[in-house]
Amino acid sequence: MKPAPISITRRLEFDAGHRIPNHDGQCKHLHGHRYAIEITLSGEIANHPGQADDGMVLDFSDIKRLSNQHVVEPWDHAFLVAKEDTGLVDFLNTLPNHKTVVMDHVPTVENLAQAAFNIMSPLFDQAFAGRLHLTAIRLYETPNCWADVHRP
Repeated sequence: MKPAPISITRRLEFDAGHRIPNHDGQCKHLHGHRYAIEITLSGEIANHPGQADDGMVLDFSDIKRLSNQHVVEPWDHAFLVAKEDTGLVDFLNTLPNHKTVVMDHVPTVENLAQAAFNIMSPLFDQAFAGRLHLTAIRLYETPNCWADVHRP
């Protein structure tokens, strides 16, 4: 009998600024958050006696390495701005050496979680030859507010 897939999750944190330009409240102003991202992968436990990954779905350090490289480091201490927010994009472009990430969508926690999922899902599929899959991303904007994206 084939074993059931196991899910593992790695949590990472980063700081970033953003604004929601058409918001009716405080979020229309420039502000920042301490984001936390949880990356959940599912796969079979490796049966590789004598090898470093024996008994693991994946080493947590591999999740950290790929997530840092493709999402956390690019977004950490950056200002995440919607390409449609042209006045702010133009202003940020005047700041020398400013770390700005222009997003296709308004940088709500929902859109950021979806963007992270879209970036990371093919990377995990390719890096581990389909042996495991990104099944969910949870992105916390605050300790009490988050968005979840799940593989359909």
